[in-house]
Amino acid sequence: MTMNSEPEPRRMRRQGPAVLRGRAIPKTTTDQRLLDRRGPSDWVHTDPWRVLRIQAEFVEGFGLLSELGMAVSIFGSARVEQGTEEFELAERIAGALAAAGYAVITGGGPGIMEAANRGAASVGGVSVGLGIELPMEQRLNDFVDIGLEFRYFFVRKTMFVKYSQAFVVLPGGYGTLDELFEALTLVQTGKITRFPIVLVNSAYWRGLVGWIRERVAADGKISPDDLDLLRVADEPADVVRIVQEAHRNGEAFSPRVPLVESIPLPQQAAAGGPPQRAPAGAPPQEAPVDTSPAGPSANPAP
Repeated sequence: MTMNSEPEPRRMRRQGPAVLRGRAIPKTTTDQRLLDRRGPSDWVHTDPWRVLRIQAEFVEGFGLLSELGMAVSIFGSARVEQGTEEFELAERIAGALAAAGYAVITGGGPGIMEAANRGAASVGGVSVGLGIELPMEQRLNDFVDIGLEFRYFFVRKTMFVKYSQAFVVLPGGYGTLDELFEALTLVQTGKITRFPIVLVNSAYWRGLVGWIRERVAADGKISPDDLDLLRVADEPADVVRIVQEAHRNGEAFSPRVPLVESIPLPQQAAAGGPPQRAPAGAPPQEAPVDTSPAGPSANPAP
């Protein structure tokens, strides 16, 4: 290193309110130490202190977000690069939701999360980021106006569910799927009030939706009506419409419009070509309702 060269930035980790750098960064995360049962049994004597730390995270979250108002959580991959179609779509969706009066909540990281926070901030909306302690370096992105960083995933998940009136799910990996299926489970089991869960980019989700419909539902592992818990959209206007209609109705999807049923399976798409997106600015189109005897409305959930 020469006299004029800049020193390389040191590794940094945020751990709740604390900032750790270099050798001060522990080799494991707080969650990992809580859940790991290997090693000596003296961990049982530290759990009471962990309970107090968990309680403090709930108090901080509830206190900061209690007056947030109507909000939508947006999920998607942290690996999406700025300038890509998915990044720009997330930015447009968040901007449209913020312009409609919703606060936008994300995980506060890069990729789709940054795009959504950027979109909300660009129209003067409320941009919220709920970060998490991870082994890799990560910090809240620069477009978060209200931010919290959590040690424990389950506390963070509670904040997403408690303060969101809809989930919008863009293409993502395991973390995105985790949030998606947790929301579906909580709504299906009546643990939370039903709210819209919107999958964005029908081409990306077609295989998963087809598997749920043709395998999981067909085998009786879920009720036919459970398919109606998911909605699918490709354009920002459709996302906003689905969310607003659900909230105007006072409960989600009454009467049901099973957009999931309108997505062809991969082999159907191959035969008929890829689904065409509506031109920009075109009015949103309603999907056809399945009125056949075997359709979702014919077998109400028990």
